[in-house]
Amino acid sequence: MAKSKEPVRPIIIKKIIEEAHGGHHGGAWKVAYADFVTAMMAFFLLMWLLGATTEKQRKALADYFAPTLVETKEGSAGSNGLFGGDSIIHADNYPHRAAQTGTRSITIPRDATGGVKEAAGAAAQKASFERLKKELAQKVMLSKSLKRFAKNIRFTDTRKGLRIDMIDESDFTMFAFGTDSLTPDAVSLMNTVAGVIKKLPNRLIIRGHTDAVPYRAGNSTNNWQLSAARAEETRRFLASRAIDQNRFARIEGVADTEPYITQDIFDARNRRISITLRTMTSEPKTKITF
Repeated sequence: MAKSKEPVRPIIIKKIIEEAHGGHHGGAWKVAYADFVTAMMAFFLLMWLLGATTEKQRKALADYFAPTLVETKEGSAGSNGLFGGDSIIHADNYPHRAAQTGTRSITIPRDATGGVKEAAGAAAQKASFERLKKELAQKVMLSKSLKRFAKNIRFTDTRKGLRIDMIDESDFTMFAFGTDSLTPDAVSLMNTVAGVIKKLPNRLIIRGHTDAVPYRAGNSTNNWQLSAARAEETRRFLASRAIDQNRFARIEGVADTEPYITQDIFDARNRRISITLRTMTSEPKTKITF
């Protein structure tokens, strides 16, 4: 008989898993730690710069790292050669001011600090209005003949600019009753007002107001015509006192539609002339002297 075959010996695979020999000996954590230290260094450097620089210097730093106008314009309408953009109505990448509309409105920075200093301009405008109010009040109070009319001059800051109201009262009227003829007292007061406002370049809005007392029946004149005539007479008077004609923006007569004393539309104080010095926005800069 043939010899029996030897049994097949099983193959034993021994898998040995070595324990990590101290994870801290690896190198991955060093990269993460280096990134952390770099970030912290950058953070403390930023904090130091914020504390050691002025606002103007920080603006210059920000502008240095900001993309230039040419870089910003790349890839937008009309760039990279003829018809490089989609079309002339394709959106561009120029910065826009809040007051501008449409994609063709372009704002170019006016100074090295980048952009128009609107806040600074508004502050300078407010300061010039404050100087005007102070000078006019002083001139009236120091004049023996005008001091009693100080209460008839009112200043109001509006969205359009500084409004100067010259208000009638029972003992003072700007115009002869029912006419557009300035009274002698009004001429003296208007002379002083003209001497102050001609130092500013702001454009002017002149508005005439009346009370609600109607004309007698059959009279062809009405309060609309009277208020407009008084506004025009004020403009003519100011023009005769060296106020440039180009400074007059609007001459309006509103009759009794905007009463100063809303509780009593027949009150004498509703009769008044208002001169508004418009806030300068796009007008060229002019030297102001006081």
